Amino acid sequence: MRVQPLSTVVLVTAAVLGGSVTIVTAQDSPQDYPQWRGRTRDGAASAFVEPKRWPDSLTLKWKVDVGEGYGTPIVIGNRVYTHTRRDGNEVMTALDTDTGKVAWQTSYPAPHKIGSGAKDHGQGPKSTPLFYNGKLYALGITGIVSSFNASDGKLLWQKPAPAVETLYNNSAMSPIADRGVVIFHVGGHNDGALRALDADTGEIKWSWSGDGPAYASPVIADLSGTRQVIALTQRNIVGVSAATGALLWQRPFENQFSNNAITPIVYHDTIIMSGYEKGVTAFKPIKRGDTWETQTRWETQAVSLFMSSPVLVDDTLYGLSQRASGQFFAMDARTGKVLWVGPAREATNTAVVKAGDLLFLLNDDGELIVAKSNPAGLEALRRYTVADSATWAQPAISGSRVFVKDVSALALWTLN
Repeated sequence: MRVQPLSTVVLVTAAVLGGSVTIVTAQDSPQDYPQWRGRTRDGAASAFVEPKRWPDSLTLKWKVDVGEGYGTPIVIGNRVYTHTRRDGNEVMTALDTDTGKVAWQTSYPAPHKIGSGAKDHGQGPKSTPLFYNGKLYALGITGIVSSFNASDGKLLWQKPAPAVETLYNNSAMSPIADRGVVIFHVGGHNDGALRALDADTGEIKWSWSGDGPAYASPVIADLSGTRQVIALTQRNIVGVSAATGALLWQRPFENQFSNNAITPIVYHDTIIMSGYEKGVTAFKPIKRGDTWETQTRWETQAVSLFMSSPVLVDDTLYGLSQRASGQFFAMDARTGKVLWVGPAREATNTAVVKAGDLLFLLNDDGELIVAKSNPAGLEALRRYTVADSATWAQPAISGSRVFVKDVSALALWTLN
């Protein structure tokens, strides 16, 4: 299938934790932060070294108005990239990491009429771009898929928005790369497809259309000797062959508002998942002959996750439960036992990043909490204010640098 580019004018100005999991991470520098939730897609910071003494406040190096959007900035070498919206266009911007100076910008028309009930969620984009083999890949708010040359911003290929019903809060999943393909889940509630596109040409290599996309982002893992894409959909969690897209296993998973948004956690041979008012469940996909089944390992209703994906530190899962208007918690990933639950009303959403035994918790009100990952309770070391508007995007932590995207600006904070 040939790529069908959009008939518009483009303006250019200027790979999971545990056990048997394998993720593509072929980047040049350990400080690179190339995709959603970092190099290994597990919420880990890149090459962070804890300071001997935590400063009383972080240092703001620069702050640049880049446009609206909730995608994580990604960091490659001396460039930081962000995908945003300005004046009805979606814009990919490359900035110098030291100065914040714009190196290039590429924009394309992306008309979008947001639903009245979703206005508080913004016009996006909400998906985090992907860097892979010298190129950038992005999913727009309406489902436009684009590929750019990372060095100069040239648009290499583009897929138009699907002509189907879109999700209520529009596209939010973040793409992933694997062995020469980039994988997107596009479409709407009743019509959508998980697709692997040739990274160089955009040609469809395989497509699975068994269920529409959710807001969650997939991961890739080797389980029982089979490399597979693990994805939350509108009504299920599925494993499909990373080579062919064939459905391997499927497990029902639907919540009240079809708001499946949590990135699956792979813990050894077990998958941990959660959703709005769904509690937390761990299950194991098992291959018997030529067929697969899933076997529940444990379940709990003591905590439940909505939009904030958790992290694993050793055998402990840390995150933000939606209960009581936001409570931090720790859970034994082996048994599902809840080890502790923090005070109520901490945050509506928290972006959780890990670095060794440290946790960075960026609340949606612009507060960044630095804490020790402690199975006995939350041990906060410092609390910093890093934005004066909402911070729904995951931060990119690279070395001693913390890149923070608020409603419309990108800022670099450092520990110096």
